[in-house]
Amino acid sequence: MVVLLVPAEVTDILFPYVKENGKEHLQIHGEEECQQYASVEEDAQLDGADDLQQMIQAVVDNVCWQMSLDQKTTALKQPQGHMWRAAFTAGHMKADVVPAESVCLFFVEAQKLLFGHSTEADILELVDSHFDTKIGQKVERESYQKIANSIGCSTNNILFLTDVTLEASAAKEADVHLAVVVRPGNAGLTDDEKTFYSLITSFSELKLPSSA
Repeated sequence: MVVLLVPAEVTDILFPYVKENGKEHLQIHGEEECQQYASVEEDAQLDGADDLQQMIQAVVDNVCWQMSLDQKTTALKQPQGHMWRAAFTAGHMKADVVPAESVCLFFVEAQKLLFGHSTEADILELVDSHFDTKIGQKVERESYQKIANSIGCSTNNILFLTDVTLEASAAKEADVHLAVVVRPGNAGLTDDEKTFYSLITSFSELKLPSSA
């Protein structure tokens, strides 16, 4: 059984860090990163910036705006990755995460940082594969079939953990086993969703189906 995982630390640790520390990071690393960002993000509105501080603010505002809309763009992933890498390298963040299974992960850069700098040291060896939106969106059924093809198994031998019911619905359409992760801060579930999906709050509650 292959486990596809989107850990809580992405939204609980990494996203808030960017919002709270993005401006400070860019002030340290300066104009080069702002220009790199502008080269891939047409809507950053840096052309009218008169000085570095205006450029930094424009980048921060655009990054936060994209995060609020849950965008999955290269323009967003690039500055996020730079900020997270600097934070983990400097020891400002460690991820409190220990997977119960070898897993395949969405959001490649973030997951390598999380599992490479966990409170249990580097546990990347527990992760077999990494995937991101290059293989498709998590709300699209075809993405799960592509993942199954990539790792050489049937979708029925995959367990997907998520806290987003739109993603869960797409995975179910692809005949993927799934569990919806319930934790503080998540969007609320309707009564029908609570009944329809298997719900867990920790790895210890996982009951893996037998491999076909």
